[in-house]
Amino acid sequence: MSASVHTDTSANPVKGIFWMIVTGLCFVAVTALVKTLGGRVPAAESAFLRYVIGLVFLVPVWRELMAVRLTPRQKKLFGLRGLVHSLGVILWFYAMTRIPIAEVTAMNYLNPVYVTILAVFVLGETLALRRAMAVVAALLGALIILRPGFRELDLGHIAMLGTALFFAGSYLIAKIVSGELPASVVVALLSITVTIGLAPFAIAVWVTPSLADLGILAAVACFATAGHYTMTLAFAAAPVTVTQPVTFLQLVWSVLVGMAFFGEPADPWVILGGGVIMASVIFITWREARLRNVHRTPTVNETKG
Repeated sequence: MSASVHTDTSANPVKGIFWMIVTGLCFVAVTALVKTLGGRVPAAESAFLRYVIGLVFLVPVWRELMAVRLTPRQKKLFGLRGLVHSLGVILWFYAMTRIPIAEVTAMNYLNPVYVTILAVFVLGETLALRRAMAVVAALLGALIILRPGFRELDLGHIAMLGTALFFAGSYLIAKIVSGELPASVVVALLSITVTIGLAPFAIAVWVTPSLADLGILAAVACFATAGHYTMTLAFAAAPVTVTQPVTFLQLVWSVLVGMAFFGEPADPWVILGGGVIMASVIFITWREARLRNVHRTPTVNETKG
């Protein structure tokens, strides 16, 4: 990120922070809505239905999408991204049925950290000492949340570790193709390939959902789409170094929602661990902005589905 961003008179930090707060509320709403499904609809089926319903949002870009001619290499990359993202989405939906909302939110903060690690091997980036120390600190934050040996770990925790890894891989593939195709096409193809990728998993565990559950999944699709849109508005209004710290509020709201609606007690270790991870992500983002790194670390929300 160039220095001109900081002196750009068109930048509006207050507006950027406002839209990032709205973004956080949208994504917390997504998490809470998925939580209300409980185990009534299997994770793979819930994820599939969410993406099927979400296809309606592709209508405005359908003509542009039909005009695209992908190279064989691009087809392979989008196919791989669809598979990787599908696995991440299934694990995320599964984790939501197993562990508290606050823990899901806190462990989501690992996504950009995984991106930083994978970028070393996939994009050939160098990991400077300060960034390496921030990554180590983030992983320690994850250990604070999980506390292995001090409590029994749930399969939901393992699922969230996998979710963060798969979403990080999806983001890096998006980075590779982002310079070759319009952003709207990249997003649209993700929705289509993930829907296809989830289909066989959903069919394998299919149960007929109720109209109420379909309504919840429709709301999930709406809030997820709205969240990505308001996130775009936030990035347009202010530098990522301004909007990134605001994402920590998602953890606060998740704790409050968990307590108010799901009877989940506030866990100070989860808040502490999430804070450590978030601080590490903020430092990496700030450092890369200073160094004008062309492959900047994504925000927490950018790696979400």
